[in-house]
Amino acid sequence: MCAQSSSRWSPNIDSASDRVLALVEATGDRRKVALRVEALSKRYGTTDALTNVSFDVRRGEVFGLLGLNGAGKTTLISILATERRPSSGDALLSGHSICNERRVVRQMIGLAPQEIALYPMLTGAENLRFFGRIYGVPRVELATRVEQLLDFVGLQERGNDRVVTYSGGMIRRLNLAVALVHQPKLILLDEPKAGVDPESRQEILNLVRRLRDDGNAILYTTHYMEEAEGLCDRLCILNQGRLVAVGTFDGLLRHLDFSEVIELKGLSTRSDLVAIRALGGVCHVERGNGLVRLFVKRAADLLGPFRRSSAATSPCGSELRRSASKISFFTWQQGRFGKETKVSHHAARLASVGRTRQGGSA
Repeated sequence: MCAQSSSRWSPNIDSASDRVLALVEATGDRRKVALRVEALSKRYGTTDALTNVSFDVRRGEVFGLLGLNGAGKTTLISILATERRPSSGDALLSGHSICNERRVVRQMIGLAPQEIALYPMLTGAENLRFFGRIYGVPRVELATRVEQLLDFVGLQERGNDRVVTYSGGMIRRLNLAVALVHQPKLILLDEPKAGVDPESRQEILNLVRRLRDDGNAILYTTHYMEEAEGLCDRLCILNQGRLVAVGTFDGLLRHLDFSEVIELKGLSTRSDLVAIRALGGVCHVERGNGLVRLFVKRAADLLGPFRRSSAATSPCGSELRRSASKISFFTWQQGRFGKETKVSHHAARLASVGRTRQGGSA
């Protein structure tokens, strides 16, 4: 049995005991909510993998779940898919509890895992029929459903070929089709574009948008902020098992001290950045990988003063970026810029910068 949550979740309450959650947008029309996650926590021994995570996913939206490796995304997805039980809290899918109605919920969820869940020696159509029977789709309906899904993911000409002969992009699209075979109420997509070429990635994103436009509720995990900006209607950010922000992309940006990034190339490593830091409107300065990045509120106000500053005496190039192109995650940490805020990088060299509301806990 799942432990029962001690209190019902209220999205507008910031309790004194847990001020990590920073909602920046009202929950909205509750009649459209497909999934409501209520104070989910998961503990392994003395390690908290998830702590009091609450949000909702609405019908007709792509809800992005972002976080670095180890943030708790996989744990959360596995709990929502009923593969693991939470230590406390619950989630309701169309009113059904993942704790107390696991069999019912499993029939209502379509999961496309990051690890491919297909049989390579079966054909695409055979894979769809196999999983359709597992989900109890009637045979008469299943035949039509298989044809529809092969057409939807653009594999109608390859449906009778073995999966082992498919390209990486085709396998990803079939993996998505399997998640849809039983017409689920909630679609869980865990890094659905992993390991495919740019053209295939765009094809998968287009399929996700079509599913959203058809009114499906979609939970989409990624660690690329640019992808979330272009795809997700709302998003939440996990950091060390805690949900630190929920809202639209623009809503999150409004709660940051900066909204644009100036990238400077060619500055000497011995250049004194004091003059740059002294410019009004510079919220944060980061040096690394041969670049200096200025996180600013309005770049247009600073390009002229910067070029006249002593730091620009040597030739260098500048490039204006909107914050999403270089900031992969907003990690709410205790303190403000220049004091305790931490800056990190992942393999794609995307900066991870953030701030917390004053008094928030790390």
